[in-house]
Amino acid sequence: MNQTGCSAAEPYALRVIGDSMEPEFHDGHIIIVDPGMPAVDGAFVVVDYDDDTTLRQITIDGVRRHLKPLNDDYETVEITGHCHIHGVVVQRATPGRRRDSKHYY
Repeated sequence: MNQTGCSAAEPYALRVIGDSMEPEFHDGHIIIVDPGMPAVDGAFVVVDYDDDTTLRQITIDGVRRHLKPLNDDYETVEITGHCHIHGVVVQRATPGRRRDSKHYY
């Protein structure tokens, strides 16, 4: 069978919606997500957890894992059930502002 579209292992772009990851990621920023990168402590990840897909920073302390927003108006959540990490953010771009682009890996 011939499939079209992106391979599950290819990086892809998403637009940030909301302010939960400010000041690093603002509403409207474009992020490049690499599904092949490991989700290490401190990485920014796109994750399915608790019936939601979100962008968060993952923190790993032994066996405990947390999804941390950067905006203090939102709560850090401990991962206690199943989660699916879609990939790790490797780049951020601001539409129309090339100088604001940032690489993470």
